[in-house]
Amino acid sequence: MVLAAEKNAPVGTAARNWEHDPVLSVEHLTMRFGGLVAVGDLSFDVGRGDITALIGPNGAGKTTVFNCVTGFYKPTEGRIIMRHGPGRQERAVDAVTASGLRWMKEADSGVFLLERMPDHEISHKAKVARTFQNIRLFGGMTLLENLLVAQHNPLVVASGFTFGGIFGLPSYRRAEQAAIDKAVYWLERTRLIDRADDPASDLPYGAQRRLEIARAMCTGPELLCLDEPAAGLNPRESAELNELLKYICDEHKTSVLLIEHDMGVVMEISDHIVVLDYGVKISDGDAETVRTDPNVIAAYLGVEEEEEIDVPEVLQDVAETLGEAEKSGSKPKAKAASRSSAGAGGRAKASKPATGTKKTKRTTRGTGKGDKA
Repeated sequence: MVLAAEKNAPVGTAARNWEHDPVLSVEHLTMRFGGLVAVGDLSFDVGRGDITALIGPNGAGKTTVFNCVTGFYKPTEGRIIMRHGPGRQERAVDAVTASGLRWMKEADSGVFLLERMPDHEISHKAKVARTFQNIRLFGGMTLLENLLVAQHNPLVVASGFTFGGIFGLPSYRRAEQAAIDKAVYWLERTRLIDRADDPASDLPYGAQRRLEIARAMCTGPELLCLDEPAAGLNPRESAELNELLKYICDEHKTSVLLIEHDMGVVMEISDHIVVLDYGVKISDGDAETVRTDPNVIAAYLGVEEEEEIDVPEVLQDVAETLGEAEKSGSKPKAKAASRSSAGAGGRAKASKPATGTKKTKRTTRGTGKGDKA
């Protein structure tokens, strides 16, 4: 398997686009709900034009990070910087931070402090779009109408706030046709054009997932945030999703930040992977770095102590799990340890061996800790 980061890197070097040209920077992000710390002092960058995966066990705080980035939550502490234009733009970032402004834009560049902005400005001004874990289409509307709804803002402006639309002024008709053309374009890209006039609720699950991505792209985002886009997809649909996301990055230069549990998808298309566990970053790097990180192996396989990773049966589990993910594109499943099904956020841990005896098979157990928001 050729990793996405390897394909674009010069020979003998590692691609680190997220370090020198980040479109999004999350700095010391903390989110508390009362006494519960859902995300603690988290920092990472999303490279411009990269596909960045945010992964981790259930309850790790991944969706909470998304909610902070897109304005659904206001973080307790930290800074979230969105950049339009190349480079880190450090002077502009410092100027906006010191001024108390929410954003500053000049010509083709701009800096936006998302933690200060309301959610509608994050979408409209900062150009951040997202999808959700649960599909949120307008089921009674057609596919075409769902994509036109995403272009509501430019249509309202073109209508002169209603009157142009009522009287069918030329400026409104041009804007309406442009919106229809964009909707048709994304229906073609997602292979849904034949069902453009069908209700969205009539689509099969995988097609609804693609329609949600098409709707998000109709807003013209600089950053596309996808919350578990491959959830519930079969291997063929997952492969189609991979192609679509690569097309979005390559042809439209849109950066992608995704939450995903399907390691086949993550390892195949990700340029950069950030791993969370209990709201704390435990690994950050390209796919090869992350897949061999002892902290990641411990978090996913439920090993209680890092030393136990050296146990032959654990190493065998890792090899088999990663091998299955590469061959089938399916979600890896640990054979000797699994997530506790008795409680959300449970962690599988290794059984402690009795003194002077061989380590026993690992068993799953619930921690009693609830999912982080």
